[in-house]
Amino acid sequence: MPRLYVVATPIGNLSDMSPRALETLRSADLIAAEDTRVTRALLNHFGIDTPCISNHQHNEEHRAASLPQRMIDEDLTVAVVTDAGTPCISDPGSVLVREAAALGVEVLAVPGPTAMASALSVSGFDTREFAFYGFLPRQKKDLKEKLLAMARSGVPVGVVHESPHRVIELVRVIEETLPGCCISASCDLTKLYEKTIRGTAGEVLAMLEANEKAEKGEYCLVLDMSGVTLEAQEAASAASLEAQIFEALMDGCDLREAGERLLERGVKRNDVYRARTAVQRFLEDMIEEDEDDE
Repeated sequence: MPRLYVVATPIGNLSDMSPRALETLRSADLIAAEDTRVTRALLNHFGIDTPCISNHQHNEEHRAASLPQRMIDEDLTVAVVTDAGTPCISDPGSVLVREAAALGVEVLAVPGPTAMASALSVSGFDTREFAFYGFLPRQKKDLKEKLLAMARSGVPVGVVHESPHRVIELVRVIEETLPGCCISASCDLTKLYEKTIRGTAGEVLAMLEANEKAEKGEYCLVLDMSGVTLEAQEAASAASLEAQIFEALMDGCDLREAGERLLERGVKRNDVYRARTAVQRFLEDMIEEDEDDE
């Protein structure tokens, strides 16, 4: 009977490799790996010689189109792994799982390390309710809109990933956008130099800026937004749609970008179109008046 195992692998400390994960990788007919070179090094460490094929973000759609049927035809057991942590959690794997399940292949989890759960567990925050967002947008405007949407969602805690080269800028934008937000920032989880810093966004920003080694190691940040106050932002959102479009124009957006900003805030597309059309007509009338005066 073909089976697909979703196998978690260590995020840093090889001692976290579970006996069940090792046995699954040994007994599988094939391992679908995010990076076969990384996985082969892990397998060599534990003396496992199961063959590997690649399954990464650029080829997963292609792989998922053929591998599940091959599993059925040849009665194969396949294990899917990523470079570190649990597949499908901000990593490849979900497409393969979806297509395998659609064909009736049994999909089983072999749980283990994940940066998200590890960071939550050491944050000190009330984590009974949280949301995982993975990597946030890079552009500042998009990032601020996403942070505001997170804060307005009603879920008090959010978990995000960030690279060491962008973590300081991310925390700086969090401080600007979410007043009252507290952060637990974990770096190099489970590794020799694992470190977690906690405090308000401003305090964490100061610690990161003072740390000469801040740009080393991947970060997982837990945001406690239970104390965030958004009165100023909410007041701006309560303004008329036309006023919000003018505000976006003052920020350097064009009319199309201003409309997209409203859509991101949850405004209906028809309402955005009417407001944008009204502003466009107003601006055209202003131009005509200036020309008449000349």
